[in-house]
Amino acid sequence: MGMVRSIREKKRLALTKKRILITGGAGFIGSHVVRRFVTLYPDYQIYNLDKLTYAGNLENLLDVEAADNYEFIKGDIVDRSYVNSLFADLKFDHVIHLAAESHVDRSIESPMEFIETNIIGTVNLLEAARMNWGDNEAECLFYHVSTDEVYGSLEQGELFVESTSYDPRSPYSASKASSDHLVRAYHNTYGLPVVISNCSNNYGSHQFPEKLIPLVLNNIKNEMEIPVYGKGENVRDWLFVEDHAGAIDVIFHNGQRGETYNVGGSNEWKNIDLINVMCNIMDEKMGRAKGESAKLITFVKDRAGHDLRYAIDSSKLQRDLKWKPSLQFEEGLAKTVDWYLANEKWMNSVTSGSYNDYYEKQYGDSR
Repeated sequence: MGMVRSIREKKRLALTKKRILITGGAGFIGSHVVRRFVTLYPDYQIYNLDKLTYAGNLENLLDVEAADNYEFIKGDIVDRSYVNSLFADLKFDHVIHLAAESHVDRSIESPMEFIETNIIGTVNLLEAARMNWGDNEAECLFYHVSTDEVYGSLEQGELFVESTSYDPRSPYSASKASSDHLVRAYHNTYGLPVVISNCSNNYGSHQFPEKLIPLVLNNIKNEMEIPVYGKGENVRDWLFVEDHAGAIDVIFHNGQRGETYNVGGSNEWKNIDLINVMCNIMDEKMGRAKGESAKLITFVKDRAGHDLRYAIDSSKLQRDLKWKPSLQFEEGLAKTVDWYLANEKWMNSVTSGSYNDYYEKQYGDSR
C-alpha cells in the first residue's frame, strides 16, 4: 500500500504544478531543454514525450531521469488518439514542441517521414491543446521551436529577420515551414496562445553524428575520410546548444503571445573553414602533427537543393527579452571537442547499427 500511496501522492502533487510537455526531449536540443527546466524549475512538472528514433537517446538524460519533477513518456506525436489521451490524462498546460525529423539529407531520401512528423504531428498537438485547454487558455502556451532553414538561402550581407518571406528549398525545411504556418493559423483562427522561435545551426554535446561537427570530430578521431559537400563554401551561423536552451527558457517565460523570435549566434562560418579549425584542434588534442587531420578531407558531390548561406538577425530577442549568447565560438567549440573526446562510449553506442547503413548510403564507402 505504501508504494501505491506514494505513486498517487506524486501524481496529486504533479497536478498542482505547472505541467509542461516537451516533445522530442531525448534528442540533441530537446535533452538540453529538458535538463535545464528540470534542474532550474523544481516546481514545474516536466513530461518528456519522445518516440526514441535513431536520434533520440535516453542516455542524454541520465543525470535527471530520477528527478521527482520529471517523467519520460515513449510515444509518437503522429498518433492522434494517443496524443489526445495524453492531454486528457496528464492535463498539460504548456507545450514546448521540439519533436521533428530534422536532417536535410534524410528528408531528400525519405520525405514522407518529415511530412508525417513535422506537419501531421504538429497539427495533432495543436488540436489536442485547443480541445483540452478551453477556458484556461490564458494560462497556457504552445511554444513551437523551428529553424532558420524555412527562410531559404541568403545572399552575402543579408540577414534573416522575423518578417523574412519563407522560401524553403528541401522537404525538411518545407515541412517545418508548413508547421510554422499552422501554428500561426491556430493562433489567428482559434486564439490559441502560441509563440515561435527560429534558430540557426546548433552545436554542443549529445548531437547525433549525422550533423557536421560531431561527424567531423568522430571521423578525425578514427582517421576516416571527412566528406565535404561541393567545395565546402556553404555558410552557416552557429549557436552553442546551451545558449539555445537559455533562449527557449527566456522566450517561454517572457515571450509575447503570437510573436516570433529569431535565435542566432552572429557567428558565420564556411563549412570548409570550420572543418579546418576542427582539424587543427584535434591534431593538438590527439598529439598529431599539425595538418595531419586535414589530409582526411574528401570533397563529395553536393547535395540537391543545398542552400548557400544562412545568417540570423536575433536583435529582436536581444532587445525585447534581453537574451544574448553566453559563449564565444572558440570557447564553445573547445568545450564541445572535449565532451566528445571524453564520451567515447556514448559516441560508439550511437554510431553502430543503422547509423553505419545510413553513412554508407549517404557518403559512399569512405569509412
